[in-house]
Amino acid sequence: MTVYLKTVQEVQTEIAGRFKARRIAMNLTQRELAARSSVTWSSLKRFEREGLIALHSLLNLALVLDCLDDFDKLAVEIRPIPAAQSLDALLAKPALRRRATGSKGRSHGL
Repeated sequence: MTVYLKTVQEVQTEIAGRFKARRIAMNLTQRELAARSSVTWSSLKRFEREGLIALHSLLNLALVLDCLDDFDKLAVEIRPIPAAQSLDALLAKPALRRRATGSKGRSHGL
């Protein structure tokens, strides 16, 4: 079981803060970034304030802020199943399903 140390809201707020810092570092106003990214100014303001934005708008912002490649790393790797925890777990195999032979009620010479 995975334990997360941050809530979804905390992650949203941090991402919004990083996007805002990147916008400021690139010397762009909210209105300039909104115009370049085709994201409405009100959506950009809400994103920077609350961390709420539609995915396509977020990707448009990332394109303008030159960080779209960061999204290529999301959810690409399937993690392997963890190794067994004990020898008992290794030895415990699921029962193999056997195919029935003959008709019902017939003895198989057992």
